[in-house]
Amino acid sequence: MNQTDLWTVATILGMTAITVLTRCFFFLSDKPWTLPAWAQRGLHYAPIAALAAVIVPEMVMTQGHLIATWKDARLFAVIAGTAWYYWRHGVLGTILAGMAVYLPLHILLGW
Repeated sequence: MNQTDLWTVATILGMTAITVLTRCFFFLSDKPWTLPAWAQRGLHYAPIAALAAVIVPEMVMTQGHLIATWKDARLFAVIAGTAWYYWRHGVLGTILAGMAVYLPLHILLGW
């Protein structure tokens, strides 16, 4: 093993130890641990915020630039999905409505 491999192994082991320690830290305490009320409220919004951070750029950007044409199937799929959600308030229906618009436009028209 050369020196680079030893540093790689040491880094992996160190990161593993830190990860295990930080994730198991709460099990080491004898008393119960609870989050403050403001943190618990904030955690209710974390999944939707993470989803929005991943999905929204994909809906309005291509190759790091905003979509410059209206002939993009994603725009119409977003409109259809949004309309379905406000009409029926169902997440599965929102996804299905968006895909029902996106796939024909993308596959058949090449948008």
